[in-house]
Amino acid sequence: MSSKGALSRAEMVRTRLRKQPKKRPVLTSANTSRTLPPIISRSEMTYVVQQKTTPPSTKRRFQAAFSIPGFQMRLPAISLPRVEGKSRLLSFFLSTLLGAALFLAFTLPEFQVTRAQVHGNQRISADDINSVLSSTGQPIFAIMPSDLETRLRLNYPELVSAKVTLGLPNILIVNIVERQPVILWKQGGGYTWIDSSGVAFRPRGSADNLIPVAAVASPPVGLTSGNDPLSPLPYLSTDMVKAIQILAPSVPAGTTMVYDPRYGLGWLEPRGWQVSFGSNAKDMVLKLQVYQSLVTSLTQQGIIPTFISVQYANAPYYRMSQ
Repeated sequence: MSSKGALSRAEMVRTRLRKQPKKRPVLTSANTSRTLPPIISRSEMTYVVQQKTTPPSTKRRFQAAFSIPGFQMRLPAISLPRVEGKSRLLSFFLSTLLGAALFLAFTLPEFQVTRAQVHGNQRISADDINSVLSSTGQPIFAIMPSDLETRLRLNYPELVSAKVTLGLPNILIVNIVERQPVILWKQGGGYTWIDSSGVAFRPRGSADNLIPVAAVASPPVGLTSGNDPLSPLPYLSTDMVKAIQILAPSVPAGTTMVYDPRYGLGWLEPRGWQVSFGSNAKDMVLKLQVYQSLVTSLTQQGIIPTFISVQYANAPYYRMSQ
């Protein structure tokens, strides 16, 4: 048994520890860089991984994550290059290139029309066509064929059609179809040509086998041009033109066919009378037969009339001098 003055073993140990200096734990790089142990929770296990830092990238990164309890997945990052600067540079380059092309197309002499090539003209000269077109020196890209076609048709009523085509670098081709005159219409000291559709137009040069008609007055108005808005209004109806063509072979030599609005078409017979057949082509052949029969009958009777009317084939008549 130990006495009160003697220290117990436990007290001696505590006394020794008090006298020793206290040492603080030293943190080293090994301790700081050590990965942390996994943290376990009741619901799920999460691993915290220390990632290495990377320098900032100029590329945009897209990440997609799916959140499922107890499961975590990362998809590979998709990187898209930044093209904003490149697209703007490309747009500027294309705009400059297009502007330069347009400038050259409208200024280079290789693309400027010099003279139109005219085809199909018989009486209208190529110079007259080019003077109306006024396309010399214009860029081929600034020419509208439809405008030139309308201009030609309005300036030359004797054109049935006009077709303008363009070709590179400066080719302008004009194909026209002219009206063919069939009647030489004389009225009021002047004359004009009339085609088979009844359209009157200015004579150019000469034409063969025209049927001369001397008009006392103008024919009735109110005719329409049909479906062609650029065609001028007919001066004669197609029915009257056909009637003139039927009567022409029966006109006596040296005599001119006459048109009178009251009696229609006819002529002054060299034997001393005037004959009228009306203005309609219907039954015109029958009217001529009736006229020949009536003249034969009057001649046999020794009758010389002053006027014979066959406007109606079933009701011809004649007048004697007073």
